[in-house]
Amino acid sequence: MINIYRTDDNVIREFTEYEDQTWIRMTKPSVEEIQNVADKFSLDPADVRAALDDEESARIALEDNYTLILVDIPMSEVRNNTEAYTTFPLGIILTHGHIITVCAKETPILDYFVKSTVRDFSTKKRMRFLYQILYRTCVTYQMYLRNINRRRTQIEEHINEEMEDSDLIGLHELESNLVYFATSLRGNGAVLERLTRYERIKQYPEDKDLLEDVMIENKQAIEMTAIYRDIINGTRELMSSVLDNRLNNTMKNLTSITIVMAIPTIVSGLYGMNLKAEGMPFALNTWGFGIVCGIILLMCGITAWVLRKIKLIT
Repeated sequence: MINIYRTDDNVIREFTEYEDQTWIRMTKPSVEEIQNVADKFSLDPADVRAALDDEESARIALEDNYTLILVDIPMSEVRNNTEAYTTFPLGIILTHGHIITVCAKETPILDYFVKSTVRDFSTKKRMRFLYQILYRTCVTYQMYLRNINRRRTQIEEHINEEMEDSDLIGLHELESNLVYFATSLRGNGAVLERLTRYERIKQYPEDKDLLEDVMIENKQAIEMTAIYRDIINGTRELMSSVLDNRLNNTMKNLTSITIVMAIPTIVSGLYGMNLKAEGMPFALNTWGFGIVCGIILLMCGITAWVLRKIKLIT
């Protein structure tokens, strides 16, 4: 799908034909659309398709009449019936009179420019528009990172209760999301460093200030990712320790129960031996069975009290 936009007097309008100073937004384009745009603006079709490859890394390619900038942007998706996060490439192509974006999926980062009023947003100021896209990308990363940390906190609150397998799976899922983010943010950081030396298209002082803001936000997102990964590792270790402790307590309780239950087993085994009744205490007494049972209960009670005293029973 191809959408063509241009801002006039701070108002964004959509066109059906290619106009000067426009933003050409390509979302999951077909082969025909890719070839059409490539022929129209003298682009290499492989560069237009680059953003459609999930394995493409962030980079900048300088060609004779255009510049290709690939960055990784965050996206939310449903995985295992829960919201998860991943990254996808976003291709930005700067030509002499247009800016072209290519992405395999709809992204709220670009929707923000179409549906909202962005300060100083203009399709005619291509470098500023590029930096605004990158800035919005960093802000989205940070928003998703806060969501990840919020979900980690919710899982951590279950530690005092009965933990479930879904908590462990969810914690692993969050850590996987952070791995994607860390890799993508580092790649984006390298692209931003190279953009500081980019002079092919005229930049205004405000544009350079905006680029500095983008770099600061990207570094902050990298730091947040590292911090949250460390916290999740600590949470996983805590959960493992709690589970081990609960298992130890369970084993102690079962051992204590086994010790207590061994007493009536031993006594009943002795009375079940083929011995003369005259030699067995209380064997000839009318109330012998009750007396023996009472003694067994008393011995079991004393044993349980001793085990509890030495904290073998919790």
